[in-house]
Amino acid sequence: MAHSLSLRHFLLALAVVAVWGSNFVVIKLGLHDMPPLLFAALRFALVVLPMVFFIRRPPVGWGNLAAYGLFIGLGQFGVLFYAMNGHISPGLASLVIQTQVFFTIGLAMKIAGETLKTIEWLALLLAACGLLIIALHTDGGTTVWGLALTLLAALSWACGNLVSRRSGAINMVAYVVWSSLFAVPPLLILSLLLEGWTPIRAALEAADLRTWLVVAWQAWGNSLFGYAAWSWLLSRYSAAAVSPMALLVPVFGMGASHAYLGESMPGWKIAATALVMMGLTIHWLWPLWSGRSSASPKPPRP
Repeated sequence: MAHSLSLRHFLLALAVVAVWGSNFVVIKLGLHDMPPLLFAALRFALVVLPMVFFIRRPPVGWGNLAAYGLFIGLGQFGVLFYAMNGHISPGLASLVIQTQVFFTIGLAMKIAGETLKTIEWLALLLAACGLLIIALHTDGGTTVWGLALTLLAALSWACGNLVSRRSGAINMVAYVVWSSLFAVPPLLILSLLLEGWTPIRAALEAADLRTWLVVAWQAWGNSLFGYAAWSWLLSRYSAAAVSPMALLVPVFGMGASHAYLGESMPGWKIAATALVMMGLTIHWLWPLWSGRSSASPKPPRP
């Protein structure tokens, strides 16, 4: 495999992380038009239909697909959408959700009995300090509850990572499409129970072209294009060449939220972002510095 991205493929990777990062602004726009659980259900419904009729089911068990669909659809996106519905700003959400990296490490340690190297403890400590700063500066835009929910979404994403790794080397687009079958029903049921039929009906009746474009962007841009392009790059380049691009996801998330939604960037938020980003940078780049091989990472969406 190649170890350095060509200019064309670098631009493709940049487009993917730009989509995943700026997607947090798109999520916020969608939450203006519909309840969060309904929004999440429609997103995954559009991932399934019509693609499930054109893409063959990947060679993994139904239990694995169901677990991934529940962890990612309900646990990650359902909870994240709920958190972003007035409890955390899009920019901070794009940053905090990336702590799935450290949850994934922790879960893998518990399962495999591995221990952290000193440099990995440093990465975790830096990110934890950044999160502590966020927790100490909650306000009307970001609450402790919103931070906790986003961390829960990150934990669910980490669980989904471990489930998908057990599936082996497969077509990730097919995996996402078929696992989404198991995300839609619980999201719809919870939407009916928690959000109620009247708000659901009102949101669907009021939905305009912008609303459906936002849902389509979530499904086709964020999930299908993102996974397809990222998996294609990983099939042609080493993980070491592709994975550091993941560091730009919160950069695009914070930048897009500041530019389009006017999210403020006070000193404490810049400091928190710097600490979390330093932790993530050490995590992604330490295998390169130490000469260790690194398994192909799962795409850092949304």
